[in-house]
Amino acid sequence: MGWLARHRPGSPRLPDEVKTALELPHRDRVLAFAVDENTSAHVVATVQSIVVVARNGAVPVRKPWHLVDQGSWDQDNWTLTVTWVDGSRAGQWTVHDQPGALAQAVHERVQSSVVLTAPLDFPGLGRGRVVIRRDHATGELLSQTMLGRGVPRDDPEVRRFVAATLADLRDQVGLPPEA
Repeated sequence: MGWLARHRPGSPRLPDEVKTALELPHRDRVLAFAVDENTSAHVVATVQSIVVVARNGAVPVRKPWHLVDQGSWDQDNWTLTVTWVDGSRAGQWTVHDQPGALAQAVHERVQSSVVLTAPLDFPGLGRGRVVIRRDHATGELLSQTMLGRGVPRDDPEVRRFVAATLADLRDQVGLPPEA
């Protein structure tokens, strides 16, 4: 993905004040960025995270890729939408200038954080999935369970099925069982 970070003649450069606000840790770097047309915020994809730098220099969003559930690009509305593993309100940005590089970087970084996944199907109740993800900053493997709307999280049958699926995935990647 290194080609995304290279500056091409005629392509915009990330402003110095945005670079400063990013406060990127060692071994992290910018892969792609775009400016949200609604807020003038910079939406930045780095190796380790997605970061939004507001026009005033504030950083309202800084989330590592393993906390991004998925990203989608709506080319009709020029909108990038990112949903989060914790179910909090999605990020949504309208970008016309170089949206392809940002959308591609988001897609690739989210996918690169996924090590192993298993779907969950609860007939009559809904779906979900269990995922083993990699934290790009530390290399640590983490397990996540995402249940769809309507799936009763406290149902003993659901909990048993999720636990068995999670134990299987953790075993496949060499992680110990959850306590």
